[in-house]
Amino acid sequence: MFSKKVFLIFLILISFSVKASFILLPMDENTQKNHLKAYGITYWCIDKKYKASWLLNYRGGSFLLADAPEIRKECQIRDVSFEILSDAETNQILEEIASPSQNMEAVVLEKAPKVAVYTPKGKQPWDDAVTLVLTYAEIPFTPIYDEEVLSDQLLLYDWLHLHHEDFTGQYGKFFGSNRNSPWYIEQKRDAEVLATKLGYKKVSEEKLAVAKKIRDFVIGGGFMFAMCSATDSFDIALAADGVDICESMFDGDASEPNYQAKINYANSFAFKDFTLDRKPEHYEFSDIDMTEKRRIPMEKDYFTLMEFSAKWDPIPSMLCQNQTQLIKGFMGQTTSFDATLIKSNVLVMGTCELNGEARYIHGEKGKGMFTFFSGHDPEDYQHRVGDPATVLDLHPNSPGYRLILNNVLFPAARKKKQKT
Repeated sequence: MFSKKVFLIFLILISFSVKASFILLPMDENTQKNHLKAYGITYWCIDKKYKASWLLNYRGGSFLLADAPEIRKECQIRDVSFEILSDAETNQILEEIASPSQNMEAVVLEKAPKVAVYTPKGKQPWDDAVTLVLTYAEIPFTPIYDEEVLSDQLLLYDWLHLHHEDFTGQYGKFFGSNRNSPWYIEQKRDAEVLATKLGYKKVSEEKLAVAKKIRDFVIGGGFMFAMCSATDSFDIALAADGVDICESMFDGDASEPNYQAKINYANSFAFKDFTLDRKPEHYEFSDIDMTEKRRIPMEKDYFTLMEFSAKWDPIPSMLCQNQTQLIKGFMGQTTSFDATLIKSNVLVMGTCELNGEARYIHGEKGKGMFTFFSGHDPEDYQHRVGDPATVLDLHPNSPGYRLILNNVLFPAARKKKQKT
């Protein structure tokens, strides 16, 4: 009798294992133990040619993976919550998602994008939120900098992140507060040595050449993601092509007279009609940034993600997948964008309800796409030079860091033309 019961249990277990054909990585607020590492699992599966889909707006933007022992094991090792689904359960979910009454979509993830991070040599992972979260999520990336960009190595990659950077050649506008700091003196010297090595007379000229290579990468079909000062300084550098906007402490000679009138906004990706900041000691590039114009207390500093049609506009829907639509704000050299200075063809995906500022924007350029995300570190409200590193083990479910990883993963999706 006992052996018969054991045999029946054995048959049930076999039946279950046959029917369990899929793994669901739930991404809702209360079920997933580690949202950030779930992206790493999904990337790992795509890279190993397993079938994977992104279930937009289903339980916070969950991932549907093929069932395999090594995937289960990897989830357990990385402490990522997962659920085993039978074919019938999976079909029921997909039918719900396919219903015209549901703002959901199942997007097939086909190819793991090759990721490059534009960052100076010797930078530590915690100096940049993207490098930090890629490392934490175990998504492979290659650090590159000016030499690689100028030698056309961007052609090797699908996705590029721009480090907290100044493409205008003004050394981050740190002159006023840090001109005598050893780190500032060293970084300025290193930048000048590199520019000379690469055949440029000025750092501003070398950085412009880098910005134009990155522009061409995007136009040719690449995906670019930038945060903090890499957003507005990139656009300013392109708009100021051929115009000297740097004062003598930055490049050895005076700026060009009346340079503001010579700015060509047609060259920029996202911003228009901005006014450059002429004060070399002022920690601002232009009036694009809202840091000094906003009056929002920390406890009320949140921004809201826009809702898009998952079936008709899957790209912005992918970029906004989260367990919450309300995201905690955070500051940076470029804390937020003045919405009146954003070009009409650029999509605003996140805004602060208190003052209307934009925090998260996306656009197309040529065959490629770009996303600008303001602020420095989603889990460090006011990051300062020398502050301790953010420990992501303390923030495994960070909604702000999820937005970064949405951008890393969306190039893997099978493309569907947007309708709006």
